[in-house]
Amino acid sequence: MESRSLVNFSGHQYLRQRLVLSILTGKHVRIDKIRSEDKDPGLRDYEVSLLRLLEKVTNGSVIEISVTGTAVLLKPGIVSGGPVTHDCPLSRSIGYFLEPLIMIAPFSKKPFQLTLRGITTDDNDLSVDLIRTVTLPHLQLFGISDGLELRIKRRGAPPEGGGEVQFLCPIVKEVKTLNFVDPGKIKRIRGIAHSVRVNPQFSNRMIDASRSVLNRFIPDIYLYSDVYKGDESGKSPGYALSLLAESTTSAIHCSEAASSPGEIPEDIALLATRALLSEIRHGGCVDRKHQSLVLLMMVLGSEDIGQCRMGEPSVRTVQFLRDIKIFFGTVFNITPVDLTDSSNTELLYSCLGTGYVNVNRSLA
Repeated sequence: MESRSLVNFSGHQYLRQRLVLSILTGKHVRIDKIRSEDKDPGLRDYEVSLLRLLEKVTNGSVIEISVTGTAVLLKPGIVSGGPVTHDCPLSRSIGYFLEPLIMIAPFSKKPFQLTLRGITTDDNDLSVDLIRTVTLPHLQLFGISDGLELRIKRRGAPPEGGGEVQFLCPIVKEVKTLNFVDPGKIKRIRGIAHSVRVNPQFSNRMIDASRSVLNRFIPDIYLYSDVYKGDESGKSPGYALSLLAESTTSAIHCSEAASSPGEIPEDIALLATRALLSEIRHGGCVDRKHQSLVLLMMVLGSEDIGQCRMGEPSVRTVQFLRDIKIFFGTVFNITPVDLTDSSNTELLYSCLGTGYVNVNRSLA
């Protein structure tokens, strides 16, 4: 029995999604050869921190890390939730830690009250703005909505951080089946330009530059300037622009760009705006950053056929689909939406839900 429920992987990539799938299915997972060829082998500080955080939000999990740090074994316990506080290292932003937790939070014993401290926006991971305005509405598609919120208490720009967010998530018994095949037409664009410990005019300059491009396409644009003062602005100067486009059927596409030393606000705004247009062109009802979350929730849905229309899968999504097959045994049926139009790259993803029931809840 032990060997049948142990799943083996190699390499440091896709560590987060494999840990999440292990916790949800209860299967033990062993990941070896983590940067074994590297000059500095083994787990990085943010990966160890994520393991510690998963240990805090679960009860009875056993995590074993080898002496060199190149192998890790996770024997998952039950997701307990409740109030948890965690300090994230400054090598990755809060988004890196929040993404996997959003996937497991609805299936805990007690509602999540998670406080994370660290960097709130950087170029590698989803910023807390996008998680609040885009990721959480994607959970609402699956019937997870009452009491679901992310509060940004303090912002923290790299390199010193100093930000703080609070994530509240209700628990559900089971997830609704998704049927989302009409992407609709883009009807409005919203955005948040924030600046901390720099001239407050930077926000306005980003908004003006972004509008100069977007005004050609659509009249309903509202870009909000978010200026944090004093303690709430963290320890380092920085600014960023997060944009989201919403369609008539509530499909959301998003993009963002964060400041780096020597770049002017106008460049940041143009980067974010072009990324948004490219994301919209990619098509579908779900953007590339949220494909994995939606596909996972479709697998966990009730025992019925779920369907979703999306663009081509990113490299990460392709690997996620393979991992889902290993853990759940679920295979997606992926077909082109329109065979007659060769320029349309959109695909229809459909699968049979596993009827996953939150067993942790019944133990409460």
